[in-house]
Parts: sequence; C-alpha cells; structure tokens
Amino acid sequence: MTDSSIDETERRKSFRLDMEKELVDIVWTDKNNQQHCKKIACLDFSRGGLRLDCDQEISPNTAVTVVFKQAAAKSQTLNGKVLRCLKQDNGWFEIALLLVDGD
Repeated sequence: MTDSSIDETERRKSFRLDMEKELVDIVWTDKNNQQHCKKIACLDFSRGGLRLDCDQEISPNTAVTVVFKQAAAKSQTLNGKVLRCLKQDNGWFEIALLLVDGD
C-alpha cells in the first residue's frame, strides 16, 4: 500500500462523533466569487473532517469555513476543503470536508 492509502484507511477507522445534525454555520466563495453563508446540519465529525447535509451543492476543492456555536462567546472555527459533494435521493447534498490548517 502507498502512504496515502494507509492514511485513508487510518482515517476511515478513526473515531467518528455523531453530531446528531447539530447546526453549524458555513461560509464559502463560489467560482463566480460570490460569498455564501448558510446554517446547515453537521452529520458527523472525525479526526480528519466533517460530513455535512446541505440544500445547496458546493464544488469539490472549495475552501469552506465552519463555525460551531457562532452565537456563543467560545465558538470554534475550522477550515476545510470539499472532498466530495453527493446529491441524495431527497435532493439535498452530502458534503465531505477535509480539515486543513487555517493559514
């Protein structure tokens, strides 16, 4: 196996926290340079990323900022990149985000 396939296998085996569709705020800029801000459901959270449920498609490789509990004084902000965006039977999109360092 290559190093990248080992890393992928380890990520898949890592603990995933079921977020019970906790609402999070996300911000991204589309290919037309238009900024979007939405409150959406976080399905799960793992060491390497998040899985989100969104009513809008977000293109792969798009940089996304996720804010947990934005209204709280101790909110947490994470930066990610869209790995995949899959249209579900209900018309919504399951978005997989890879967490990246926020430089």
